[in-house]
Amino acid sequence: MWNFSLWALLPPVYSVCSAAGLWAILDELLNYILHKYSILPFSSLSVAGNFPPVSCIFSEVTNLAAFVGFIIAVLRYVQLRHRIDKPWLNVCCLVAFSVACFGMTLVGNFQLFTKEMIHNLGTFLAFGAGTLFCWMQSYITLKVNLNNEGKKVGIIRVLLSGSITACVILYICLMSQGLHMHATQCQWSLVMFFFIFLGTFAIEFRHSRFDIVCTDNCQRPVCLSEPLTEMSTPNQL
Repeated sequence: MWNFSLWALLPPVYSVCSAAGLWAILDELLNYILHKYSILPFSSLSVAGNFPPVSCIFSEVTNLAAFVGFIIAVLRYVQLRHRIDKPWLNVCCLVAFSVACFGMTLVGNFQLFTKEMIHNLGTFLAFGAGTLFCWMQSYITLKVNLNNEGKKVGIIRVLLSGSITACVILYICLMSQGLHMHATQCQWSLVMFFFIFLGTFAIEFRHSRFDIVCTDNCQRPVCLSEPLTEMSTPNQL
C-alpha cells in the first residue's frame, strides 16, 4: 500500500509536535502570567519553566522531545552502522545527541530562577552537543550518499547547521550585551532550526525498515542482513 517506510513519518511528526508544544507553552505563558509578573512580550523558553502550571507542561514537552529525539538518533545510528567507513564517527554522533537530549531534560526540569547553574548547564549541553551533532550528520550525509541523495540532502543540512551555529553565536553575543529581547528571538529561531534539521531524517528513513528481533536463544542472533542461504544452512559436522 505504501511505497515508503512508515518510519519516515517519525522525524517530521516529532518536529511538528515538539515545535507546536513549545509555541503552545509560550501562548499559555503570555496569557496566564504576562500581566501578573510583567514578563517581556516575547518570552524566553527558560522563563516558561518557572511558573506553574506552564512549568509542568514545559517539563513534559522537553522530556518527551528528549526521549523521542534519542530514539531518532538511535535509528539513524543503526541505519548508518554498516554503511559508513568510519564507525567511530557514527558512535560520536549518537553520543553527542544523547548528551544534547540529557541537556534538554535538565533545561525542562531545573528551573532557571531556582537552579540557574544546572539549567544553564543543560542549555550548554543541548545547544553545544546538538550543534556538533548537526555538523557531523551533515558530513556523514555527504560522505555516505544514501540512494544517491546525499549531496542534495547534505547541502540542506549544511545550510541548516550553519544557521544553527550562527544563531548560537548570535545568542551568546546578544546575551553578553544585555539584549535579552533579541536574544530570545534568536533562541526561538535556533530551536526551530534544530527541529527542521531532525525532520530531514525522513528523507533517509523512507528507504529503511527497522525491526526488533526477540528470541529465546541467549546467543548472539544471526544478522538480518546476511543472505538467507547462510541463515538457513545447517552446521556441518
